[in-house]
Amino acid sequence: MLNNLVNIGFGNFVNSTRVLIILSPDSAPLKRLKEEARVEKKLVDATYGRRTRTVIIMDSNHVILSSVQPETIAHRFTEYGGQNFKLKENTPK
Repeated sequence: MLNNLVNIGFGNFVNSTRVLIILSPDSAPLKRLKEEARVEKKLVDATYGRRTRTVIIMDSNHVILSSVQPETIAHRFTEYGGQNFKLKENTPK
């Protein structure tokens, strides 16, 4: 279990096997999603009062906010999770 944890900033970690998607928070649909998660008590704010730069959506429908850049978090996933997040190339059938 400890091998699956990825740092999302300020000593906060997420289980990499439960993450569905890592997004930038700029679009209006994501802002609505954050509000819905807040109402449903499924919003986790890990920004420590800083600007939200990443929205992480978990398989349990929890929405996690982080102040670390999405590229940095994605790099940490590939760095620590190696074989779990291999990119598939488009190959013609």
